[in-house]
Amino acid sequence: MSATHLKQLCEETYTKLKKVSMELERYLNQVTLSSLVSASGDPEEFESYYRTYLSDLRHLLVYCENAYDRLGVSLRRARFNEDFAEEVLYQVYHTCINYFYYPKGEVYEEDGRYAYTGQDCIIFRKQVTPELEQLTLSLSRVFEQMRDELQYYENDYIAKKRLEREKAQA
Repeated sequence: MSATHLKQLCEETYTKLKKVSMELERYLNQVTLSSLVSASGDPEEFESYYRTYLSDLRHLLVYCENAYDRLGVSLRRARFNEDFAEEVLYQVYHTCINYFYYPKGEVYEEDGRYAYTGQDCIIFRKQVTPELEQLTLSLSRVFEQMRDELQYYENDYIAKKRLEREKAQA
């Protein structure tokens, strides 16, 4: 991958992670567990679910902010360090994107069959508030774009590292 293309990919990913971080932070700063539970009805059924959901969102926010910061460092350097940028993009794919699609608490899941129909591919384990549903579906569109862009790159990065390892062993 050319340095120009790599830098452009870093800039696009940086912008998307900034958007995700801002949306997540805005939502987490305004919502409370008690407000979610009271909006959903049965406290016993929803309290644990929303507690897990909010925990997953906080973890995702931390991962995205860390990746966003590291991409910012990469882009601000006087001399663009390709190896560092590749490593950061690889970590974005394996932390942010994978954590979004496979949250620890399994509060939702992705149904890949919907990806080709233009429908939302996120299936919630329980009915959530409209605001939380809107946030999650909005984030899924951003993460889907990043995944499409970085999946191709991620395969290149792994092949490159494997080749470097083989050369070092020879």
